[in-house]
Amino acid sequence: MNRLRRTGLALLGPVLAILVALVVSGIVIALIGEDPFGALRVVADLGDTPSQQTQSIVVILNRAVPLFLAGLAVSIAFRMGLFNIGVEGQYRLATILAAAVGAAVTLPGPLHVLLIVVVAMVVGALWAGIVGVLKVTRGVSEVISSIMLNFVALGTASFLLTGPLRGSAEGQSIVTTETIPESGWFPSLNGLLTGLGLAEPRSELYGFLLVAAVVGILLSVLLKRTRFGFDLRATGLSPSAARASGVDASGMVVKTMLLSGAVAGLIGLPELLGEAHEFGTEFTAGLGFLGIAVALLGRNSPLGIAVAALLFAFLDRAALPLQFADIPSSVVTIIQGTIVLAVVIANEIARRLALRSAERAGSSAAAPPPDGNGGGGGDSPTGDGPDGGRRAATPVAGEQQGAQA
Repeated sequence: MNRLRRTGLALLGPVLAILVALVVSGIVIALIGEDPFGALRVVADLGDTPSQQTQSIVVILNRAVPLFLAGLAVSIAFRMGLFNIGVEGQYRLATILAAAVGAAVTLPGPLHVLLIVVVAMVVGALWAGIVGVLKVTRGVSEVISSIMLNFVALGTASFLLTGPLRGSAEGQSIVTTETIPESGWFPSLNGLLTGLGLAEPRSELYGFLLVAAVVGILLSVLLKRTRFGFDLRATGLSPSAARASGVDASGMVVKTMLLSGAVAGLIGLPELLGEAHEFGTEFTAGLGFLGIAVALLGRNSPLGIAVAALLFAFLDRAALPLQFADIPSSVVTIIQGTIVLAVVIANEIARRLALRSAERAGSSAAAPPPDGNGGGGGDSPTGDGPDGGRRAATPVAGEQQGAQA
């Protein structure tokens, strides 16, 4: 029962957040003169034909993969009690440098893809490591430093794209890096879809979906089943207590930011290796900030983050159908923003309910057991009737004195 109650309290926050977001969005849609239930039908409609439905599924999954990785990157820092807002800059800088390295070399397929992945993870880790080093050496808040480094990273990426790493010809409206050779492309999973009996989609399902799933599993094992994960969580709960237990709290801050940045470096690779094959001015932006919302909604659990990423991807896909139905696509943004606000409030409510439940359980465990006469209102150990529970410490003191004698 206790485990069931804990699970219910854990799910209370996300479920309340989604319900509140739907109600608020419905009110907004009604205020602009549209039918809320009609908008909901448009959002839930995946298409009329099997081909359209499969294409919708592919679009949702392709959008969910980078959101899942972004949520994982943010959640690693959250578990440590850190707020890594610099995921946006980390993945953008990592992606452009990985694209440049991938376009500059020609290797056998697996080695070429591995090189691009390693470069992206190293760049993301080093950029996030700056935040950790500043925090432990100078006491700089990771919130401030990561926000500032976002601007530095985005400015650096823009300079590299329009300068040394530019691959597109002068005068073109879309500026890109050099195209990665085909040996550096990640194969799609369309064959898996057709093997399951689904229709052939128009676009390709990112093969990086499998890599993201492996990363999620490895991080779950690392954080929950290893000494490193225990030290990370212990330091996040109480740095002083962890330090007293022999944990290098300062080192854990730097290691956590390195790990968070390494995962952040992977965010842009599904699109880079699966579809675009080059970094350009139209490369998807904003995934790092959405990752914060995904991590909050998923309560820092890889499984919860996966569900939250699918939800946000599902909502993003609905933006275009809403426009076709003459409903502002900003409704999707309203829903996502309301979810972020509601999940913070709902999580706080769930936390207080869990705290009260624990306090009641502790009070019940601390209550004195009934005496041999079968009732709590009988003779007390001190002979003072109902007041015996309050003065029950006297025999313990006597036992201690006897032990000292």
